[in-house]
Amino acid sequence: MVDFLGELHYAKSHEWVRIEDDGTVTVGISDHAQDALGDVVFVELPELNMAITAGDEAGVVESVKAASDIYAPISGTVIAINELLEDTPETVNTAPFTDGWFFKLQPDNLGDVQDLMDVNAYEAFCENEEH
Repeated sequence: MVDFLGELHYAKSHEWVRIEDDGTVTVGISDHAQDALGDVVFVELPELNMAITAGDEAGVVESVKAASDIYAPISGTVIAINELLEDTPETVNTAPFTDGWFFKLQPDNLGDVQDLMDVNAYEAFCENEEH
């Protein structure tokens, strides 16, 4: 059974966004996505200070089953990357909502987060996708 966290916002491409106290956002992939991928063996992260637009490719996650692009759920500038994933990419599987985050953004417009799905909409989206 996969987890769906209520305080996060979700993109249809299965990235999650958490708004931090300082107005930045942290981005990762959902438990549903890591479960579908299987054992993660490699993660390619965006470059620091890179400006990305919502929907742009921001990285890649590879598993024993497949490779999948990571997309920017909102527009902004990359202010941090999770270097832990370079040596231990399997952290995405074991802790997708905590230590397994991918990157942090200084958003162009924090209000864009409201265009993403809340947990109930995302859970329904995932259920419909499986049928």
